[in-house]
Amino acid sequence: MSPEPISEPVPEPRDPAAQPLDAYSRVVSAVAGELTPRVASLRVRQSGREGSGSAVTFTADGFLLTNAHVVGGARGGQASFADGTTTSFTVVGTDPLSDLAVVRADGGTPGPVTLGDSDGLVVGQLVVAVGNPLGLAGSVTAGVVSALGRSLPTRSGNAVRVVEDVIQTDAALNPGNSGGALADSRGHVVGINTAVAGIGLGLAVPINSTTRRIIGALMRDGRVRRAFLGLVAVPVPVPAALRDRLGQREALRVADVVAGSPAARAGLRRGDLVLTAGGVPVSQAQSLQRLMFAEAIGRPLPITVLRNGAMVDVITEPVELSAER
Repeated sequence: MSPEPISEPVPEPRDPAAQPLDAYSRVVSAVAGELTPRVASLRVRQSGREGSGSAVTFTADGFLLTNAHVVGGARGGQASFADGTTTSFTVVGTDPLSDLAVVRADGGTPGPVTLGDSDGLVVGQLVVAVGNPLGLAGSVTAGVVSALGRSLPTRSGNAVRVVEDVIQTDAALNPGNSGGALADSRGHVVGINTAVAGIGLGLAVPINSTTRRIIGALMRDGRVRRAFLGLVAVPVPVPAALRDRLGQREALRVADVVAGSPAARAGLRRGDLVLTAGGVPVSQAQSLQRLMFAEAIGRPLPITVLRNGAMVDVITEPVELSAER
């Protein structure tokens, strides 16, 4: 009698979830797991049209952060979360000049995200974009910070402003991702996704000290009051012969002065090199913009400029920025 053939054991099917993940995948999946329940899909209706976007829960009592262009002029809408929770929301405040808006859910929401600080980001750092576009909960993409300090022109009426320190990333942003979270590897939200700048280029409004002030003003007052100076200035190097004496390498060259503005009344001129404002050295357009909040309105603001090789001190008095300006 011939021996019976020995049968090979049938391998157990492998559970994909049990397979070890590489370090990159572990980080991205952990951030996605942390943020996906906390990012809502927003639906708004205005002027007979329906719009949509994403929003991030950032307080335990139902405040959500999104883009101003997502809610537009609507007073409210509907928010949906990944767990199936749906609730109406009310628009608390919008600030088109930073493209940020705060809304508040009328019902319960998942717990808040942790807001980080975009000032600590570096080019090449891993970031994860989490959105909830068109109710497709958990739209997750990952990439790196491809550039920092980008500017994003925004408009409200006739007022034009540049959102400062915008984050540029190559994490793909899908339609409806506007208002969603851009997070670092710890799951801390460092930006609110706002625009697609081109193929492989996404932009996010940073979460930093300036935008935290904007968010606080929206929660408290429903709007952001800003001061207006009337200067158009660009960063330029300080002349080499003066760097050591002045203690700064860059300053702001005045490219234009708005007629009738506080800057014009104070005697500032095109070509002036702005060194300090309020006693603080200025080296970027953001340096001035950070001073232009409500507390600066109607208060003397000393500015030191270099003009024809001489130091000139002037006193300006910013006024409130309005749509006409």
